[in-house]
Amino acid sequence: MKYIQMGRFNLNPNFAVGHSQPQKRIGKSNISANCPQYDFLTRGYRANPLQALFSVASYLATANSRLKATCILLLGCLFVGQSLFASKIFIPMDVENQSNHLKAYGIAYYVLGKNQKVDWLLNYQGGSFAFDHYVELESECKIRGVSYEVLPEAKYTKILEEVADPDANMDLVRLEKLPKIAVYTPDNKQPWDDAVTMVLTYAEIPFEKLYDTEMLEDKLVQYDWLHLHHEDFTGQYGKFYAAYHTAAWYIEEMNKNEAMAKKHGFQKVSQLKLAVAKKIREFVIGGGYLFAMCSATDSYDIALAAEGTDICEKMYDYDAQDPDAQSKLNYERSLAFKDFKLVTNPYEYEYSDIDATTVRKVPFSADYFTLFTFSAKFDPVPSMLCQNHTTTIKGFMGQTTSFVNRALKSSTLVMGENKGAGEARYIHGDIGKGTWTFYGGHDPEDYQHQVGDPPTDLSLHPNSPGYRLILNNVLFPAAKKKPQKT
Repeated sequence: MKYIQMGRFNLNPNFAVGHSQPQKRIGKSNISANCPQYDFLTRGYRANPLQALFSVASYLATANSRLKATCILLLGCLFVGQSLFASKIFIPMDVENQSNHLKAYGIAYYVLGKNQKVDWLLNYQGGSFAFDHYVELESECKIRGVSYEVLPEAKYTKILEEVADPDANMDLVRLEKLPKIAVYTPDNKQPWDDAVTMVLTYAEIPFEKLYDTEMLEDKLVQYDWLHLHHEDFTGQYGKFYAAYHTAAWYIEEMNKNEAMAKKHGFQKVSQLKLAVAKKIREFVIGGGYLFAMCSATDSYDIALAAEGTDICEKMYDYDAQDPDAQSKLNYERSLAFKDFKLVTNPYEYEYSDIDATTVRKVPFSADYFTLFTFSAKFDPVPSMLCQNHTTTIKGFMGQTTSFVNRALKSSTLVMGENKGAGEARYIHGDIGKGTWTFYGGHDPEDYQHQVGDPPTDLSLHPNSPGYRLILNNVLFPAAKKKPQKT
């Protein structure tokens, strides 16, 4: 079937308004099938007047007199009514009006993929989105179950005026660039699940997997955003030795990592992981966006600080750790943490005293953390990263659950904390031209995920505030940068 090119979309003239599947039009008139600008006047497609003129003029060359007259009339209405029919698709992100917050981010990403811009209205109805109205985009909202409204231009202008009010803690950030997403993860299935890959898949946001070989071959420069999850950059295999060293998956993990190290000319896995960590640091300094969760957060900084010393015992790298390793740490190399003490016991499931998991005394019923409310107009970056329909987030555990405040560098920005427990849960910082964000815990909707547990079914948690924080970070690189004023 020959489609008609209008705007940025190949539009099927038999695609009926309000339906997600192509539907043959029937009835007394075939005008919409023969004259595509008919759909514009019924809010079907937005097209500019020159495109409309070209499409209708092309049809008039072959139309019969009755249809010629009809199309000429419609063409006149087009010019008179263009401003009247201009409209926006508005996606509310508050708790009352959005049925699926997580898939709403996927819609925003989808729109960017169509070379359309997205308005992110910070702090307006939970951090809402808006973009030009096209039938294809409206249909996608319906298919994905995302709540939306079609607003006339005049009504949307009033929203923008409200957002721009100097006394309102709101602002508009324009999303313009489709970020290319990478996840650092091995090909083999691991006995735990990655919250980020799960939510990207659920939200229908495409991503590509990279691992050690791709990192060392500098493939990372092809991407804008990198995620690290349950990874151990110290070369100690997550310090799972005491509980799992006889498990088949642990032995396979060890063999694969040793083979990878040998392939790239390293004697030890810790040396391989340090080389990868340094590549990631270069990526961020050059303008990349790094997001890490769970044990990838503290193990990453520990690996950087421990360059030049051996912190691994013989069950991990076949020789003893350096007894003076603690004194040889260089905290200047790390991104977020300082003055931390290593846990040198190889049988203890902990890397250092950065993590509060084993010392925190927070009962399940009281395990929540609070997001800071930043000035949207003066601090747009942390404001974007904290967009949510609530400022109180249900806590969740992980190998690295939270970060003790005393281990944070002065340059580290705390965006979410459990103040009573003296711990940060969600932190952010800059290095060079890029940024990093660390998020403590393993799975926002599984309080204490265990090795081998089934993955979380996100269709049961479409409005998860904890998962929204992950997706804020995914869209963050798409924003047109504004200078931070404080």
